[in-house]
Amino acid sequence: MAEMEEILNETVPQIDLEKFEKKYNREIETNSLTHTTQFEYAWCLVRSNYRNDMRSGITLLEDLCRKNPEGKRDYIYYLAIACTRLKEYSTAMKYVQAFLEIEPNNQQVISLEEYIKKKINIEGLKGAAMVSGAALVLGGVLGIGFALAKK
Repeated sequence: MAEMEEILNETVPQIDLEKFEKKYNREIETNSLTHTTQFEYAWCLVRSNYRNDMRSGITLLEDLCRKNPEGKRDYIYYLAIACTRLKEYSTAMKYVQAFLEIEPNNQQVISLEEYIKKKINIEGLKGAAMVSGAALVLGGVLGIGFALAKK
């Protein structure tokens, strides 16, 4: 689990992001964009500290999944990583399950699946606590309102 935390918390150095962005834009301008360049740039984006960058990386990876089925395994893995980093656990889980259909015994992806399940459980517990806390507050407010109305 600690190894997965490390992978999910890894961020791209700004210099690398800029280098791959320049390469990507240069290939776009010359109409010579390769799958490799698009993947490298997407890989940098999903490891950015910024949500908008991660979303852009997801868009590039989804595009690669459609256009280049040979690399689908890697694209799906980084889509799962990006969605997990964005705390979009149900979408991340769909990518993990799609990956495991291709390669069912991949220990790294199984570890990611366990991590996501743990986060879903924690988020569910937090949500339940917030709902029950809100219900207690509402009950208290209504109780005070009824008590005041009786006076």
